[in-house]
Amino acid sequence: MVRRTERGDESVVTGHSFASASPEGMDPASIEIRPLATPKERDACVELQRSTWGDDFSDVIPASILKVSQRIGGVALGAFDREGALLGFVFGLTGVERGRIVHWSDMLAVAPRARNLGLGRRLKEEQRQTVRQLGADVIYWTYDPLVARNAHLNFNRLGVRLGEYVEDMYGITDSVLHGGIATDRIIVAWPTHDAEIAQLLVEAERVATSSDCRSAPIATGDWIDGAAGAAILPYCIRVEIPLNGEALLLHSPPEASVWRYSVRREIQWGLAAGYTITAFFQDEKTERGYYLMTKTPRASSPNRT
Repeated sequence: MVRRTERGDESVVTGHSFASASPEGMDPASIEIRPLATPKERDACVELQRSTWGDDFSDVIPASILKVSQRIGGVALGAFDREGALLGFVFGLTGVERGRIVHWSDMLAVAPRARNLGLGRRLKEEQRQTVRQLGADVIYWTYDPLVARNAHLNFNRLGVRLGEYVEDMYGITDSVLHGGIATDRIIVAWPTHDAEIAQLLVEAERVATSSDCRSAPIATGDWIDGAAGAAILPYCIRVEIPLNGEALLLHSPPEASVWRYSVRREIQWGLAAGYTITAFFQDEKTERGYYLMTKTPRASSPNRT
């Protein structure tokens, strides 16, 4: 069985990036990242989708769409071993948003025998280079705000910025990974240019290592109620999530649902109050993770004469 990821949460990396070897001793340097080019390769991608999201998953991208999307700026990249077997893939579509070229990254999965090789990260980087050549300045994708490892990867390692918080984006789905509860998602925006990513990562590290931010107020319901009407709000607040969110979705959907609505309220309140997610902090001792939301600077007013 393939280690499961979620549709839309395509930034999931199975295992730790750039580890030296897999359990089978596979050499990362022998793995080739390239576009899916043949019917056999595209069929293998469909099979990898089914083994990842389940045989009953209704949103599988068919081989025909994998092919035609590549003709109009879509990306369908695979990671292949020496024998040409598919170990992982990333798929996304290129389009136009308010007059500019953008890319939406929809799916990524890596087979378990290829974990701990950094393939998810390599697929992402190749995707970024590809769409930058197409003229896109940004790549969007979604992830479940309850999944701590994705929050850490996205904000602390890839250098994304928050795009939007969407309630129940995909509705109640037939994926066992979603727990039969509302599929709230965070849309992130990943710049295609290195300088922008570097700036975001510097800021994320500064905030994530700040003792003031790590001990900032936790935006619980009671705290939010008490902050109503306050003239001055702190520079940083924390939004708490469990570190085992994926397990809760699979094995304890009612508990996951409680977290879903509390996190929804707290992040949406933060956004309305002028905060944005800058970094993510994991506290292994308490088994909690924290979105570190900081005040976005206001644009300076022009000088009047």
